[in-house]
Amino acid sequence: MFRSIKRATFAVLSRTCLAIYSRIPVFGPLRAAVGVIRDGDRVLVIDRSDGRGLSFPGGLAWPRETPEQAMSREVSEETHLRVEKASLLFEYESWADVPCVLTVFAVEATGELGESWEGCPRWLPLRDIASRLLPSQRKIPSLLSADPT
Repeated sequence: MFRSIKRATFAVLSRTCLAIYSRIPVFGPLRAAVGVIRDGDRVLVIDRSDGRGLSFPGGLAWPRETPEQAMSREVSEETHLRVEKASLLFEYESWADVPCVLTVFAVEATGELGESWEGCPRWLPLRDIASRLLPSQRKIPSLLSADPT
């Protein structure tokens, strides 16, 4: 019961903030960072509690927090995993959801996978997720496929 209340709260907060900031971006583009955690041809994604689909683990950076620090904190919050190694893959600007600069890292993580109020982690094939990702993250799979690393 408590879990469903937390998820419903996240859904309301997420959708409300998105609706407001997409119309009135008072701080300009937000800074966000995500981690791409691979297991063969599968990647770890979050099946979001707000009903908006899938996202790579990650989120918004706090003031004075680096993209890598934000990604590491968010991966831990959303998956219960600990980031052991992170390598910058690329960065791009998106206006698809809200204006943001999105930094993407390749991540190696350890620990016991768990869920959070933001959603449930799922291992899915990279080729199957693009259409279900948040609009701001939909270009990540094609950029990963083009990346020779």
